[in-house]
Amino acid sequence: MNIHPVQVIAVTSGKGGVGKTNIAVNLSVALAELGRRVMLMDADLALANVDVLLGLSPRQTLEDVINGDCDLADVLLEGPGGIRIVPAASGASVMVQLSAAQHSGLIQAFSTLSEELDVLIIDTADGIGDAVVSFVRAAQEAIVVVCDEPTSIADAYALIKLLNRDHGISRFRILANMVYTPQEGRNLFGKLTRISELFLDVSLHYLGAVPYDESVRKAVQKQKAVYEAFPRSKSAQAFKAIAQKVDSWPLADSPRGHLEFFVERLVQRKTA
Repeated sequence: MNIHPVQVIAVTSGKGGVGKTNIAVNLSVALAELGRRVMLMDADLALANVDVLLGLSPRQTLEDVINGDCDLADVLLEGPGGIRIVPAASGASVMVQLSAAQHSGLIQAFSTLSEELDVLIIDTADGIGDAVVSFVRAAQEAIVVVCDEPTSIADAYALIKLLNRDHGISRFRILANMVYTPQEGRNLFGKLTRISELFLDVSLHYLGAVPYDESVRKAVQKQKAVYEAFPRSKSAQAFKAIAQKVDSWPLADSPRGHLEFFVERLVQRKTA
């Protein structure tokens, strides 16, 4: 079946507390402002937080779709800028215990939306667990969010190492968050690049930096995207520049990154 090509982007980090969900939300809104039809999927199936960050109250989630209680279109929430949000399921194991019928139905559910979609952004869970790896492997592009803390750099490197050595992923986009100067962001990228090039066969690309900005904290308190709540803030302007870079990325020629393949990888269970 030929479907409209969709850019699938995983936003990940290796550790919590680096602002990953904020990045995913605001990048989605900024891409929508560029005219892209964007869907944001909360892929933290145990601790959903995209809906909390935006003050949304989902009545149904992806788990209801899997159980056959509703269609995928029924669970979608409308977010700022017209983005559509897939709220997380309530159980961490739900995506790896599907029957063949559920598997087939979920693939069809995502594929039927492909003609109405240009970009699917996946906000992964924290850490380097199997679910995170599956989402990143399924995506066409991987954005790794880091901040200037030793634990953030170490965990980002651990994630890149795992994805490269065990799963053959070689290209990563690095985004520095909560930096105080542009140079700090470039220095942070340099640290990660130096250690990665010593031990791994990877290509790291600097996507840019989001500055530390009190507007982000204020937006979180308002349960709004900073891009919407404070469009003239330093962070909002950074998201605009980053979205313009992302919008220029070419679509992959291979099936990797298309919705059908994304869902195949999402629900595929490892065999011992």
